[in-house]
This record gives sequence, C-alpha cells and structure tokens, in this order.
Amino acid sequence: MNLRWILEKAIETGAADIFIVPGYYVSMKIGGAVTPVSAERLLPADCEAIIREIYASDNQRLMERLYKTGDDDFSFSIRDLGRFRCNAYKQRNSLASVLRVVAFGLPDPSVLHIPRVVMDLYTKRRGLILVTGPAGHGKSTTLACLIDKINSARSDHIITLEDPIEFLHPHKKSIVSQREITHDTESYACALRAALRQSPNAILLGEMRDFETIATALTAAETGQLILSTLHTVGAAKTIDRILDVFPAPQQQQVRIQLSLVLQAVVSQQLIPTVDGGLTPAFEIMIANSAIQNMIREGKVHQMDNVIYAGVSEGMVTMDADILRLCQQKRISRENALLYSINAELMARKLAL
Repeated sequence: MNLRWILEKAIETGAADIFIVPGYYVSMKIGGAVTPVSAERLLPADCEAIIREIYASDNQRLMERLYKTGDDDFSFSIRDLGRFRCNAYKQRNSLASVLRVVAFGLPDPSVLHIPRVVMDLYTKRRGLILVTGPAGHGKSTTLACLIDKINSARSDHIITLEDPIEFLHPHKKSIVSQREITHDTESYACALRAALRQSPNAILLGEMRDFETIATALTAAETGQLILSTLHTVGAAKTIDRILDVFPAPQQQQVRIQLSLVLQAVVSQQLIPTVDGGLTPAFEIMIANSAIQNMIREGKVHQMDNVIYAGVSEGMVTMDADILRLCQQKRISRENALLYSINAELMARKLAL
C-alpha cells in the first residue's frame, strides 16, 4: 500500500478526510462516517513509511518539526490528483496523520448551496466579515469562494494568511499574495501587522486564534481594510461573545463600540448529513444593520436572534430556521435536525406541528 493508492481511493470515494493511525486500518471520512478502506491494520512502521512519502511530496519537506514538537501542519499537491492538507503528529511513541482532501481548482458556490446573500458580501470594501462554525464544516471553502469572487470582480491586492494554504488562487483581475504561517511568516499576528504595510484591499485571515490577532484584525478593519476570518463558534451571538471574552473586562465596552463599527456580517455554517448519504450546509446569516450595531454597543447580543429572525427581507436567517427548512424539504432527517439545532426543544415543537 502506498500514498498514491490511498489518495486515489479518497478522490474516488469522495472522502473528506483520511486517517493514518497505527493499529487501525487506513480509514476515510465519507458522508460524515469514518470507514476503513484497507485490508490490513497499519503497523507503526507502515504509518511512518506513508508519512515519509507525504513529506517527500511537499518538495522534500523536513520532518524535524514533527520530531521536535510532536505536531506539523502543512499542505501538499499531487499532480493530476489534488491538494491535501496534512496534520502529522506523534501518538504513543509512533507517527500518525490526518489528511484533508482539497481538490484542485476552486469550488463552485452554486454546487455547494452557498446562498447568494453570502456571496454578495464580496461587494463590501471595508470592515470585518466572519465565517464561523465547527472544524471541518466548510468555513475555508466558503471563504475561498468569496476571495475568488473578489479576485474575479475587482482590481485589488488580496492577501491571504493561512495555516496551511488550502486553495490556490491564480491572479485574475486582482493580485493575490498567499502566505503560509510558519513557512512564509512567523505567526498570524506578525503576518497581519506586515500585511497592513503591503497596500492590501482585502485580507483573508485563516483564523482569529488569540488576543493579539483579534485586536490587530479589529484595528485593521477600523483603518479601512476588508478583513475576512473564521472562528469556531456557531451563531452570531456566540461569535460576538467569543470576541469580547478575549479582552480584559475594562476593555470590553471599548471593543463593543469598535466591533459595532467594523462588523459587516457573521455567517455561521454546519454540514449536516442528508437522507441520501451526503452532506448539505445549513447557514445562519447575520447582516450588521443599525439594530445589530446598537445591540453590540449596548451588550444585548442575547436579543440578536430576534433581529435576525425579523431580517428575512435583508437576507438574514437563523440557524434553526435554515435547519427546519432542510428538514421540511426532506433533505435531512428529523433526528439530524434536532441534533444540529441550537434550541432542540423549540425545534422539536416546530417539527411536531
């Protein structure tokens, strides 16, 4: 068994992730379920051999970081096959890896069922756009679609800061500079500060991980840049609370004011298993109108769902309303509608009607 066989199998089956872990079969996440695909369990030596092939595929990337820190994260390409994101790690004194499949080319938002109101966010020239949700639920893909839309429509300088780079953006109407954290630059915060001196129009920040990065991103948005980034939260209210909680209590009122001025939209998404074995996205879309801005300033984000619910004419939708729609269309099961909903008790009442 070699690396190419594993990767070809992943492409053939439409797998999202590949698991190479000692003591178990080569496995793939297909339709949300982990499925073994090899005939035999992997020995530690088998895993190490496959992982060495992966490193060799990335222009002979050195394994020093993996052996020194126990973790390494990078992306690599296989000609005529696709791009893959690799997280290699140590476990029980052996090596293991999880690969994320990223097909060559940029995704088509219509095929992925990304709503038009989300794609129309490309028209924003400044401020902060956040795409949030659990890990592995398509945030990077949605952002890649938005960056491609800006790249196709505007004559700008776009800078992407990612860890690692997943989608490759060719220069179209815009110039696109893509930087990989640890490979091209030291950290998100350092890269973001440097980006402000590189005459950007739009900056894709792979993840707002810490206080320094979040503070710099807010300042950048305040000075007239368009910042697009992600957080691992579900729902607009939780996203805003997550940002505020990073700051010390004495600063939070000032941050509320700052955030109310720069925030353009929060898009939350979850990938939900469908009745036919696939996955479909459910979205919460919050557009920062004057009512939302006032709630952020006044610390009333817990009331935000009411504004989102009433903002249908502006393209807004709550997560539970979108999940209910998918269930009523019989694209997802009642059980999954309850499992992925924010308020399962209210969802159960609505489904019983």
